[in-house]
Amino acid sequence: MRLLPVLIALLTPATALAQKDAAIASARTHADANWPVALKIWEFAEPGYQEKRSALALAEVAEKAGFKVTKGVAKIPTAFTAEFGSGKPVIGILGEFDALPELSQDALPFRQPRKEGNGYGHACGHHLFGTASLSASVAIAEQIKAGKLKGTVRFYMCPAEEGGAAKVFMARAGLFDDCDTVLHWHPGARNSAGDASCLARIAVKFRFHGTAAHAAGSPEKGRSALDALVLTMHAVELMREHTPDGTRLHHTVTSGGGAANVVPEFAEGFFYVRHPKADVVQKLYPRLLKCAQGAALATETKLEVVYLGGTMEILPNDTLAQVAKKNLTALNDLKYDDTETKFALRLRETFPDKAPPLDDISQVFDVSGKSSGGSTDVGDVSWAVPVVGFGTACWVPGTPGHSWQAVACGGTTIGKKGMNLAARTLAATAFDLFTDEKLRDAAKAEHTKRLDGRKYAAMLDKDQPPPLDYRDPPKRKGRE
Repeated sequence: MRLLPVLIALLTPATALAQKDAAIASARTHADANWPVALKIWEFAEPGYQEKRSALALAEVAEKAGFKVTKGVAKIPTAFTAEFGSGKPVIGILGEFDALPELSQDALPFRQPRKEGNGYGHACGHHLFGTASLSASVAIAEQIKAGKLKGTVRFYMCPAEEGGAAKVFMARAGLFDDCDTVLHWHPGARNSAGDASCLARIAVKFRFHGTAAHAAGSPEKGRSALDALVLTMHAVELMREHTPDGTRLHHTVTSGGGAANVVPEFAEGFFYVRHPKADVVQKLYPRLLKCAQGAALATETKLEVVYLGGTMEILPNDTLAQVAKKNLTALNDLKYDDTETKFALRLRETFPDKAPPLDDISQVFDVSGKSSGGSTDVGDVSWAVPVVGFGTACWVPGTPGHSWQAVACGGTTIGKKGMNLAARTLAATAFDLFTDEKLRDAAKAEHTKRLDGRKYAAMLDKDQPPPLDYRDPPKRKGRE
């Protein structure tokens, strides 16, 4: 009888490994089964906060798997949570599903926008993001149902990551407060893991209201809203030189008039200001605003400010990053078949620069201590609870994000394989977190240390509602 405790101790790691392998295998199965769902979302290519059909498709998968689905969370019609299990720990897994404008594309290695659709395309792979995350969540739920794991897995369907910042509103609503940790991933052109961060960001639309007039017959009677917008953009360009290192300023014209012989009475521009630190972004925004205010004053037009809010930089967590990197490295089995290789080689001909070798997909790149160069509302979640993420190769190596090439890859088995790897890595990492209390405690301790006494505060105006119409055509208001 004295040998029994020893035998149990010897058997327990092997049993745990077998259970983890079962969760990983289940994630593979569910990701493959849900590939048609990902393709549907790819075809829908719905704008931020308008992902109605995409949300329904994923909610149906969750409901069929026995999850408790709560729709319309944080006063966002297309946001929902799907929960399975009870009690602690609570492990969250994030999903996204919005597309980008002007990037419609068939799943072909040359530029050919889809004939059907709305002009949007999944150039950031969010159709893969949400589907893989839900597939992993279902795999973990099966382990909970079988009594192999204890606790709660909660899948978050998060709309409008591309400029709409839904997770900020979800974080403000306290939807992550009871989580022990939250997992996420992102499609990319290579596999990557590590305690990376991103840029904090504030988004705003400046709308100018002027006076229409005949541009030749009576130009003195007009006040050009377009002049105000152009002047704002010029002022921002001059401001660029006098900003801290790492600052990024972007703008685009979303409305600028309809006829050359009519003085435009309305114009709108969409502006971003970014920096690795949110506190710097908050100092830069008033300067950006002054550029618009000065332009309105100079052109005798009226300025309307549509503040869309901001997103924090990701607060890294190396404790969790090492676990995710270990799992991603162990599970990475990506390899192109002949058809995929032919597609990849043809697509590379469209790249402006020399692309990395195709066998880059067999590696996992360490991005510890680096910045992604972009922004994500995952940052706000990371200030509320410990968060870890990674990337998988869903696009041909060298493919730029937010490009038609990324859309094309996402509609092929190249995207499917990367999505499957992500689902398995999420399931493996979630399993480790469910079964290792010390790991969870270490992640929380590091999170507290990195906060360094700072409290999370969303970069939103008081009582600011989610900008559910931010992808809609601009609405004009008459001058007062």
